[in-house]
Amino acid sequence: MHLTDSREIAAPPQEVWNAILDPEVLMACVPGCQEMEGTAQDGFHATVVQKVGPVKATFKGAVTLSEMNEPESLTLSGEGKGGAAGFAKGGANVRLVPSETGTLLEYDVEAKVGGKLAQLGSRIIDGFAKKMADQFFRNLQEQIEGPAEPEADSDADADAGDGEKKKGWFKKLVS
Repeated sequence: MHLTDSREIAAPPQEVWNAILDPEVLMACVPGCQEMEGTAQDGFHATVVQKVGPVKATFKGAVTLSEMNEPESLTLSGEGKGGAAGFAKGGANVRLVPSETGTLLEYDVEAKVGGKLAQLGSRIIDGFAKKMADQFFRNLQEQIEGPAEPEADSDADADAGDGEKKKGWFKKLVS
């Protein structure tokens, strides 16, 4: 399965870069992630619980970062084994392009599965992989910018104080 997409993030490329390298941010971004440890230099080890169609599995695996060109591009590669459910592996080439509103994050994702998961059929697997990639990058955007505020919710504006948009925890940390 191959997927190419992009997402506009209201933060400078260096801030987005730092977020991608932070294990706490990555843990919050990976759907179903139960634990994550490690460093960007040595790689991360993670435990992820996912349900794909009728198959639910706990995947234990590793994520490595390579081809790091700070703060412009990097490659994320991961592989997880889910016991009898099979395995999942893939990677994402990520590019950070400065834009008028912050950073345009462009990504190319490649994913493969084996075992029981592969028996589910390509439509289910492709749909699930697309959903996971979209959710990861949406979660990354929310970690940096803060949660999207509903248009009609005037209480959210009042809570932010003086009409400021709420910041994500990562943005608060680096501000």
